[in-house]
Amino acid sequence: MLALARKVNESIMLGNDIEITLLEIKGDQVKIGISAPKSVPIYRKEIYLQIQEENKQAAGQEIDVEALKNAFGGKGKK
Repeated sequence: MLALARKVNESIMLGNDIEITLLEIKGDQVKIGISAPKSVPIYRKEIYLQIQEENKQAAGQEIDVEALKNAFGGKGKK
């Protein structure tokens, strides 16, 4: 892990198009700003881990095709 010291209003760059700026320090909290292309997803780590776990669970589930047909009122192709 790379550890950098920054003062308020100083930034670091990740690659050519992601900038992380230290905005404010209050007590034990640090507020940062992230400038990145909209195509780059940005999540808090706890949310990211939750998404990953839900994706793993969804990938392991079998799909009940008949239940889906009934839910959407369709009878399928004949």
